[in-house]
Amino acid sequence: MKAACVRFLWLWPPSIGLFLAGLYRALLTGQVDPWDWGAPAAVALAGAGFVLARHSWRMRIWLALGGVGSVLLFCTLAAARAPDPLAALGLVVVGVLTVSAGAMLRKSPSASSEVEKLSRNASRLRLRQTGVGLLLLLFTILLLWRGPAQPVHPVPDRPALAVITGLPLFWDEMGRAGPRDAPIITLLRTRFTVTPLDDPLQLKASPARRLLLAQPRALAPAQLVAIDQWVRDGGTVLVLADPLLRWPSDLPLGDRRRAPSVSLLQPLLTHWGFRPIDIKAAEIRDRTPDGYVVTLSGVQLFLTGPDDRIVGPNDWIVHRKPMGRGEVLLLGDADPIDDRLWLADPARPLDPRYWVADTPARVVHWLGGAPIPGDRRWMQDAQGVAQAVGRTLLAGMIWAIMGALLFRRERPGSSHGTKGEDGGMKDNKSG
Repeated sequence: MKAACVRFLWLWPPSIGLFLAGLYRALLTGQVDPWDWGAPAAVALAGAGFVLARHSWRMRIWLALGGVGSVLLFCTLAAARAPDPLAALGLVVVGVLTVSAGAMLRKSPSASSEVEKLSRNASRLRLRQTGVGLLLLLFTILLLWRGPAQPVHPVPDRPALAVITGLPLFWDEMGRAGPRDAPIITLLRTRFTVTPLDDPLQLKASPARRLLLAQPRALAPAQLVAIDQWVRDGGTVLVLADPLLRWPSDLPLGDRRRAPSVSLLQPLLTHWGFRPIDIKAAEIRDRTPDGYVVTLSGVQLFLTGPDDRIVGPNDWIVHRKPMGRGEVLLLGDADPIDDRLWLADPARPLDPRYWVADTPARVVHWLGGAPIPGDRRWMQDAQGVAQAVGRTLLAGMIWAIMGALLFRRERPGSSHGTKGEDGGMKDNKSG
């Protein structure tokens, strides 16, 4: 019984340790990507392989599969869908390679006699084993570097995009620095040639056939007419009209440099047939009908069309409405493009693994840009995630117990033999 408990302790803590180490990253972003556990798996299983070098390779592989399997089980349960097949396979490969590499770096060359242990051949074999272990670790590092979702790279053909906004997307609102792109603009530049415009009257001379109209300052009637005419002549506009802007600002209330706290576009929206009816003040993290996640904060509901259909959180995906030869897309909220609602690390807007929502990919889609690759798996509600954690820990414990029973006859140094019923050692090679 004591020996079984020792084997259980060899098998369970490493796998649970690597699971908990990667769980922090998953909870930070809300994504369940097996690659978030890549580095913890490499470190934990390399160390376990080093410690268990004198045990059989079967026990080490059992340990690796238990740790990796716990991660994949959690990813499946937390997202209610299977993880990406390539990411799952990559994590399995990382686990097997690192546990084997750890054993190679420690294991002494096998020998059948004391004379062979002291021979030069034994030293050469030891050197070869160390070399193989280092090569396995190097290959694992390359796999971890190239395996996860890669940063978003600019596409060669980028259509022109005009941006009219009162939000600090291109500058520091305090005037302490020169031009500075907000994270959402950094990403949009990979899909569009972005040009900020101060005056809608410049649209007619602009080559842009796409416009992001995000919470602009008060516009004169002539400027509203210019936008309307530009759309009817064939332009596409994505309007972010926020009735309750929560974009953080260091400027005092009343400062003209602050973005408008309410949308000033209602005359134009009314002209286009959008009628506001209600405001959902709560923050809403919701999924679009096609499974993407976007976070809203203080969203305006609209009535539009002959049947007065509600456009809002129950059917909140951007509402499209043809206008002449052009098209209007309306979302009654500008807060989603605030990086605080879609990005875990403001310094990495181009790395989808740090996104906490699909907002930038959806904005690109709504504007008709080249799609951003990647199918991100998002966690379900908090209760579902808690249940997934509990079931994963239970499954890991059961796997460790099975391993402790399966390898009950194993002793350190028995990689090439098993203990017989009489207590002696039998050579597997000789049968």
